[in-house]
Amino acid sequence: MRIALLEDDESTADIVQHWLEEKSNVCHIYRDGPALLNALTQDSYDLLILDWELPTTTGIEVTKNIREKYGYNTPILFTTGRNSEEDIVTALESGADDYLIKPVRKAELFARVKALIRRFTQSVNNHAIIKYDPYSLDANTFTVSHGNQAVTLTAKEFELAEFLFRNQGRILSRGHILESVWGQRSDLNTRTVDTHISLLRKKLMINPENGWRLNTIYRHGYRLEKLSMIPSEAI
Repeated sequence: MRIALLEDDESTADIVQHWLEEKSNVCHIYRDGPALLNALTQDSYDLLILDWELPTTTGIEVTKNIREKYGYNTPILFTTGRNSEEDIVTALESGADDYLIKPVRKAELFARVKALIRRFTQSVNNHAIIKYDPYSLDANTFTVSHGNQAVTLTAKEFELAEFLFRNQGRILSRGHILESVWGQRSDLNTRTVDTHISLLRKKLMINPENGWRLNTIYRHGYRLEKLSMIPSEAI
C-alpha cells in the first residue's frame, strides 16, 4: 500500500515508517497539516495516518479539510494520546475511520491498518478471471477480453490494467501508480506511466462505447470511471 503519515515527532514518524515498510508498504512522512493538504492536491494514497497534536493545526482540522474541502474518501487512521470517550467521538465525527491510542504499538498498528483496508477495498477474487463488464481479465494469460476481442498484454500492462480497474472511480496520482505497479519511487520520471496509460486506452478501447472512461486529471493523474448505472462486479 501507499500510505501518508502525518506526524511531527521525528522519532515516532521514523519508527512507524520503518514498521510499515517492513511489510512492503511505501510510507511518505509529512510534518505538518498544510504540507499534507498541499500534497493531496496532486497525489493519492491508499491510507492516511494522522496525528492529533500538530505544530500549526490539529489532526481534527486536517481531517475535516480532507473530507469536506477535498472530498477525499481514502480511509483515515487517527493516532492520539487522548483516550477519553469524548475525544474519540470527536475524532470519528470529524471524518476519521478508526483511531489508535499512543504510544503506537506495532502489532496493534498492523491490525488496525489491515482491518481498515479490508473494509475499504473490494475483496480479491480467487478466480483467475476477473470481470468488469464488458471486460474480462485473465491473470493466467495476461489477456483482456471484451466482446469477441481478446488482447494479450505484457505482464506490466496487465498489472496496470488490473490496478486501474480495481481502483475504478478513484483519482490515482502518477506517483501512486508508479510505486504500486512498477515498485519505483514516485520522485522518478513518471513519463512511463503516461505512455502505458495511452497504450492501454488504445489496446483495450477504453471509451464510452464500451461503458468506461479513463480521464486525465490535470496536475494529478488518472481516474478510470464506469459510465453504466449498473454497479460493476466486485472483485
